Amino acid sequence: MADGPALQRYDTVVVGSGPGGASVAETLARQGQRVLVLEQGGSAPLRGTLAQMAGIAAVPGKGAFFHSDGSLLVRGLTAGGTSTLNFATAAAPPLERFAALGIDLAPALAECRAELPIGPLPDELLGPLAQRIMQAARAAGLPWQKLDKMIRPSICRTGCWRCVYGCPYGAKWSARELLDAARLRGAHLVDHARATRVLLEQGRAVGVEYARDGALHSVRAASVVLAAGGIGSPRLLHASGLAPRSLPFFSDPVIAVMGTVEGLPGQSGAGAEVPMAAGMALPDDGLSFSDLTLPKPMYQAFALQVGRVDRLFAHGRTLSIMVKIRDAAGGGIGPRWADKRLQPEDRARFKRGTELARRILAEAGARHVFQSWHFAAHPGGALAVGRGGEAAVDSDLRSATPGLYVCDAAVLPAPWGLPPTLTLLALGKRLGRRLVELS
Repeated sequence: MADGPALQRYDTVVVGSGPGGASVAETLARQGQRVLVLEQGGSAPLRGTLAQMAGIAAVPGKGAFFHSDGSLLVRGLTAGGTSTLNFATAAAPPLERFAALGIDLAPALAECRAELPIGPLPDELLGPLAQRIMQAARAAGLPWQKLDKMIRPSICRTGCWRCVYGCPYGAKWSARELLDAARLRGAHLVDHARATRVLLEQGRAVGVEYARDGALHSVRAASVVLAAGGIGSPRLLHASGLAPRSLPFFSDPVIAVMGTVEGLPGQSGAGAEVPMAAGMALPDDGLSFSDLTLPKPMYQAFALQVGRVDRLFAHGRTLSIMVKIRDAAGGGIGPRWADKRLQPEDRARFKRGTELARRILAEAGARHVFQSWHFAAHPGGALAVGRGGEAAVDSDLRSATPGLYVCDAAVLPAPWGLPPTLTLLALGKRLGRRLVELS
């Protein structure tokens, strides 16, 4: 629920409540700053249902359902952003890459690790499908290891798929927890609030206009932080006359390679387990892999998408491997669409990645192997941080417009093919501290 109308002037208004925005808001509120968070989605409790998640996930890509080169891009329009939809994988940020841009993320990263539930799952929470994939990958001589997850093992349930749809048990961490902590310290939240433009006076950002309940509202603040996501923030800058109509971006595209096996240990709710429990990264090849056990409706949608009607009822016996690539920036983000097609080098990476995935599945004894079309959940880089006057934001995530900052996947300096959640949390902490220093 929202905290009520935004009538007062704030120190900072944050647009978006995903990992970057919630981290900034919590850091500022902890220091006594007056903070307002505007969230386009709702803030109702997560029930872990397919219907609820379908209403939260926005799909702005062109051609996503009609051909294999379409761009299915998922956004989480809800309190907590895409952290409510993702699989809670805590990939470490590339500290050296940020250091080269004058950003020392190590202190903020250490704080995140100390405060949040980060670590690999215990063996008993690895499902039989993930275990079969791990055994096969290791038998093939590949460096397959457990991945760090943002999950509380003590309350995580075996045979449960709901972390994919938003965990209703509190086991999976999401940015909603930071948002709740910020509100306990006095921050205000207005949900169902779609930011329409940044308010400017004499070239400086002084607030945000937003639509809610069929009317336009405005709120003023000393600083404005855009954290509406890798697609949302570029759109808002364009709507405010502060960015070009179309900006290239990267998306970390993913293909699922699947095959059926026999002889798995029996379990109730076969095929229900925590996805991305283990995997491997090959940074020199721009590839990363993990197990990707999906809920039955999602698996069946992928099978239908590529015409594999014969595999519709094999969900509980299907091994699924995620192949993710580090893609080349391209395409564009428009007012109502985003278009990100694969480039030749992207297709070459996918070819190498799917060959490795098929090798693992063969080692696991899988048959009837097929693969999905590509999709992506990490659009970013359209407002990349950098040095020099042409960078969209500087090392303090400050835009060329005084008083205006960006803190979401749009500022990532380059694709690296790994989940950005932990990186955005650290960037948010760092930005929040910087804004307190400047106040």
